[in-house]
Amino acid sequence: MTSGISGKCCMLPRMKDTNTDLFLQGVAVCLDTIKRSFPASEVLQRTTGFYYDSNSGCSETGIPIRSNISILASSCSTLLHHLLSIYTTPAPALQVRNKRDALYLHLLFALRDSALGALESDFASEIFDAFSSLQERWQELVEDVELGRVSPQLDLEHGTRKTLEGLLRPDPERAAHLRAEFEKGFLGIAPRLWPRLGLILAVDSGSDQIHGELLRQHYCEGVPFYSPVYAAAEGLIGVNVCPEKEPRQYLLCPRSMFCEFVPEASLEEEQPPTLTMEQVQQGQCYELVVTNASGLFRYRIGDVLRITAFHNQCPVVEFQYRRGQMLNVRGERISEAMFLGSLKRAVSQWPGAELLDYCCVESSILGQASGGSDPHYQVFLELRGVRNLTEEQRYKLDHCLQEHSAVYKSFRFKGSIGPMRVQLVGRGAFLELRSSLSSLPPATFKMQRVLRSKECADFLLRRTIS
Repeated sequence: MTSGISGKCCMLPRMKDTNTDLFLQGVAVCLDTIKRSFPASEVLQRTTGFYYDSNSGCSETGIPIRSNISILASSCSTLLHHLLSIYTTPAPALQVRNKRDALYLHLLFALRDSALGALESDFASEIFDAFSSLQERWQELVEDVELGRVSPQLDLEHGTRKTLEGLLRPDPERAAHLRAEFEKGFLGIAPRLWPRLGLILAVDSGSDQIHGELLRQHYCEGVPFYSPVYAAAEGLIGVNVCPEKEPRQYLLCPRSMFCEFVPEASLEEEQPPTLTMEQVQQGQCYELVVTNASGLFRYRIGDVLRITAFHNQCPVVEFQYRRGQMLNVRGERISEAMFLGSLKRAVSQWPGAELLDYCCVESSILGQASGGSDPHYQVFLELRGVRNLTEEQRYKLDHCLQEHSAVYKSFRFKGSIGPMRVQLVGRGAFLELRSSLSSLPPATFKMQRVLRSKECADFLLRRTIS
C-alpha cells in the first residue's frame, strides 16, 4: 500500500519477480559499485541500519497488507532480518513498534561499537532524524552504555527488555570516550564517534536533498555518501553507478519494468504521446510511464526526469520533480526544484539562519486558517540559529521566487496571487510529524514538500512559533 500522502492511497500486488529484480538488478549492482568506489567498505565491519517494523494489516480476504512507499524499504527490512550478523541492532529491537523507542535502540547499539563501518537507511531524512535524536538524548544513551542497560524511560515489553539487557555489558571506558566527544559539540560528530566509519548509504536526492546536505555539512562532515537506487512502490527504476556525481544520477534498469516517456511539453494532455528508451534525447525532460509484473499497465507515476547521458545505450536520468508536487494556485506551476532554489537563496540572506526542513501548502487546503483572502502559499520552515524573522526577511522569500519565476511574478504584480505567508515552527516539529504519521498504517512516511493533507498542515500550524 502506498502512503497516500501525495495522492490517493493505492494497493499493489507484490510479486516474487519484484523482489528478484530488486536484488539482481539493484542490490547486486549497488554492492559492486560500493566495492569499486569505496574500497574501505571491504573491511568486515558492522553497519547500523535505521529501519523500523512496519505496521501490517490484512485485506477482507486475509491477504497481508504492508506499507510500501519504497520498494527498497521493504526489501532492506527483510534483508536486515536475514543478515542480522552484519548489523549492530539485535533482532528483538527490530520488533519494537514505537519508532522513538526503536530509534533509541538503534543508537544505543551503534554507540557501543567503536569500529562501526557504515550507516544505512532508505532516506537521508531518517539518518538526519537519528542524529537529531542523538543530540537530544546523548546523555541518557551514554549512561546506558556505561551501566550496560536499556533506559527505563523506554516503553518495552518485559521479555524484550530482558533479552536486550542480556546482550549488554557495562562499558565505562567507551562511555567516557563518548561523553568527551559529545561535550566538544556535534559538528563532525559521526567520524569522531566512529573513526572507521567509511560510508553513509541513503537516498539523498529529490525531497531528501536538503537532509543530505545538512548531514554532509554538519553531523557527518568528511564521510562519503552513496545514494544507491531510484525506486518506488511500483518497482525498481534505476541504480546509481557513479556515486561521485552530483546531482545524483541513476542508470535505468531496462529489465525491471517496461518504461515509456512522456515529453515534458505534453504532460497536460489527456492521452499524450510516449517514447521508448531508444527514442529519448539527452538534455530533455520526460514523465516516466511504467508497465510492471504486478499488473500496472502504462501507469504514469508522476516523476519527471531529465536524460543526462547514456550508459552504452541505456538512459541515465536525474530526478527533476513530481507532477503532484507542483505549487499551482493560479496555473503558475512552481516545481519543487524551483521553490527550493529560491528558498536557499532567501535563507542565505537571513544572518545566522540554517534551513533544517520545510514544506508548502496552498491556501485552499487550509481554508479560513490560511489568514488571507487571495490564493497564496503558506510556507512552514524549521530553522536553526534564529527564532524569528522580520517581515522584510519573510518577504525576501517571495521576492526570490519572483526572480526565479516570471509567471509567478506576473501573478503577484496583478494581485491574483497574494503575498506568501512564511511561518517558523518549533524545533523538532517535522520529526514529530513524521513520527506521528509513521505510527499509523501505512507505516512508511516520506515527507512531501507540497502537502495535500489538511491534517498535516494543521499539525504544523499548531506548532508555529512565529
